[in-house]
Amino acid sequence: MSLSVRFQHIVKEFGPVRVLHGVDFALQAGRVVGLLGENGAGKSTLMKILAGYEQPTGGQLVVDGEERRFADARAAEALGITLIHQEFNLADHLTVAQNIFLGHEKTRGPFLDRRAMAREAAHYLEEVGLSVDPDTPVGELIVAEKQLVEIARALSRKARLLIMDEPTATLSPGETGRLFALMARLKSQGVTIVYISHKLDEMEAQTDEVVVMRDGKFVARADTVQVNRQQMANLMVGRDVSDMFQPKSALAPDAPVRLRVTNLTVPGWVQDLGFEVRAGEILGFAGLVGAGRTEAFEAVVGLRRRSAGTVAIDGRDVRIGSPRDAMQHGLTYLSEDRKGKGLHMDLGLRENLTLMTLERDSRPWVDAKAGRAALDRAIADFGIRVRDPDCPARSLSGGNQQKLALAKYLRPGPGVIVLDEPTRGVDVGAKRDIYALIHRLAAEGRAVVVISSELIELIGLCHRVAVLHGGRLQALLGPDQLTEENLIAHATATHH
Repeated sequence: MSLSVRFQHIVKEFGPVRVLHGVDFALQAGRVVGLLGENGAGKSTLMKILAGYEQPTGGQLVVDGEERRFADARAAEALGITLIHQEFNLADHLTVAQNIFLGHEKTRGPFLDRRAMAREAAHYLEEVGLSVDPDTPVGELIVAEKQLVEIARALSRKARLLIMDEPTATLSPGETGRLFALMARLKSQGVTIVYISHKLDEMEAQTDEVVVMRDGKFVARADTVQVNRQQMANLMVGRDVSDMFQPKSALAPDAPVRLRVTNLTVPGWVQDLGFEVRAGEILGFAGLVGAGRTEAFEAVVGLRRRSAGTVAIDGRDVRIGSPRDAMQHGLTYLSEDRKGKGLHMDLGLRENLTLMTLERDSRPWVDAKAGRAALDRAIADFGIRVRDPDCPARSLSGGNQQKLALAKYLRPGPGVIVLDEPTRGVDVGAKRDIYALIHRLAAEGRAVVVISSELIELIGLCHRVAVLHGGRLQALLGPDQLTEENLIAHATATHH
């Protein structure tokens, strides 16, 4: 059942750019190996080579003692190597069952055996703890459910080596717990698991050993029991990162209210929500998946219908029917889905950056020179690491895509900024940069809202945290009440 793998001097070049520099290490069969590294360290590229999505430029891939070169992902899957993508590889217009068996359809004679596929799909969905009808179109699922469909699909392939790239980024604590139980079961059956995550607590709890990559090179490996989280973070970054959060700035007692939301109701999601954010304040929003945090702010900026509620910006009631209206009133919202809604992946960096200010920038036509100057400024201001400023957005690492998205949404100069999961799938170094940027925005007198599933992030960053449960405001916690225990108790409505 088990599968052992050895990477021997693996080199990968995209045109003139070398992203893997002779990577050399082995994956022992039947173990959970944590693969650590900052965005751009080469982890995903290496795993795509193992799963047949990319070809190495040099070096050998040895599987079970035999040198292999996979022509495509199907060839790797035939050996039992399956990659669960961080960016979903699902067809939205097909059903859950059709996605699970896509390319591996079951037939009876010349016909598709839909009943057998639905039955087996239901079995795999139960394995991952997802209770949806197998005939549901994938496009109707929320992000967390799509992640579980990806995992169910991998199970259906009878994987002997399973690569999980940020699998818990969108999952609730309950779903995450079920995933870990599933991983333990697979490991007991001899499946080798490569686990890529930026969540160091998960690495500590779930892996047998960790392998660290930095700048396209292998730098270290250790049994997990021999390294703590701080040492893992330092190995990834190559420097000490104990100072993740800056001290919070003191709020002026007379700081004006920049955003006030009253009696907000979003059908099916949010009931009677009210809060305010002052100039210079960072207000956090906590809650489990499905608590209504994202939906509340989508309603505030006109992306979702609300049945009641008023929004006031800088003391004036405003009517917002679209994100464009919101932007004109000085309010911007950066979605948690930076690939789907934050950036146009195939456009260049300059085009992405200036998209929200086209009207302002094109008098009477777009000034490419000014756009390039704006990009150069953004690269410097936001610390965007880029080898080629003319590359498309998709060629940036996750952390640098997020910095570009932030630069784009801040370009119109909003007074109120809502950031939904601003560091999801972002490495330790980029995280610290983004936290520093959020502090800077608050110091400039803007009001910042941070929606996050990472409790440490909310505690380290925010002046106050609003906790939602089942679409209602459960608590508004001040600085002296911000503990993980408090946040979890309110988020799960078990606080007494």
